[in-house]
Amino acid sequence: MSETIISLTELEEAINYWRIQRPATGEECALSPEVNALADVYAVMIIEHTHAVDLDAVGKEARRLIDAWRKIRAPQDA
Repeated sequence: MSETIISLTELEEAINYWRIQRPATGEECALSPEVNALADVYAVMIIEHTHAVDLDAVGKEARRLIDAWRKIRAPQDA
């Protein structure tokens, strides 16, 4: 898949990665800011019934998190 596109499946993987890195906290199990930023993108994709999204259309923080996740997982994909 293109570096400027992320599929719903990839986004789920990125969310799960960040959930492990930054687990929910407190009695209310609040999402970390990282997971929350990606969850916003995920919610829009679900509501709009899209299977992929152009990363140029997401917020800067979500894009930064996705890029960091891709960089970390890159050796596994090689």
